[in-house]
Amino acid sequence: MLDNRSISGIDAHAHVFSQALTLAGERRYTPGYDATLADYLGHLHANGLSHGVLVQPSFLGTDNGYLLAALQQAPDQLRGVVVLERDIPHDALQAMARAGVVGVRLNLVGRALPDFAEPGWKVFFEHLVALGWHVELHREVADLPQLVRQLLPFGIKLVVDHFGRPDARLGVAQRNFAELLDLGLSGQLWLKVSGIYRLGGSPAQNLEFARQAMPLLQQSFGLHRLVWGSDWPHTQHETSVDYPAVIEQRQALGWSTPVAQALLIDTPRALFGFHHP
Repeated sequence: MLDNRSISGIDAHAHVFSQALTLAGERRYTPGYDATLADYLGHLHANGLSHGVLVQPSFLGTDNGYLLAALQQAPDQLRGVVVLERDIPHDALQAMARAGVVGVRLNLVGRALPDFAEPGWKVFFEHLVALGWHVELHREVADLPQLVRQLLPFGIKLVVDHFGRPDARLGVAQRNFAELLDLGLSGQLWLKVSGIYRLGGSPAQNLEFARQAMPLLQQSFGLHRLVWGSDWPHTQHETSVDYPAVIEQRQALGWSTPVAQALLIDTPRALFGFHHP
């Protein structure tokens, strides 16, 4: 097992699960395979990475047991992002924090948008702020700016998934993506450079969007607000994408050494609470 003194690279977004698990009744996807921790750690090792962040997949709902068990197996290497009911008791949150959980995912793709003005959200977010956790937002870019504006007053760290899920075919000047860039100036917002293949265009269009977006993201968010993630095992895209492919996509972005150092080590180490060497 690696420890925090040997961070060679952090994968900020991956999933582990078993098809034998009880799946959520409302789901957009049903896996036909297992994505085990052993497989994931093998991918990290094969690609020169040492640490990872496990994110609860939407099809498992709020049963985070498999993710928490994975964290227990490699506590120094892993951190977790869970999916929760907002009325979860504070002591349950504290227990998850001790297990290595550092954030909560709001996967809003295909769902009705929540009303964050409801009192229950305020209490929930206060608990997360007290723990130092972040809220991870997964939603198409058309709705992200309004969601971010609603959440910023709570004073919580916000992490946007997969470039904010813009449509690569519309280019980097599309209005909602431009709004997201403006919101990046808030200093309260992080973004995952991940899931390039989820951006709605052809592989060439998606990669070109990512290339053009990188300097804009650096200007708005700063390198201290950007992290890279593999999105392994690439759910719904398994037949066309694998771990080596996302490494190739990352390399095709042509990062300088300082950019790679920031996105793969410095920023995720600070955001997800991996200790300094």
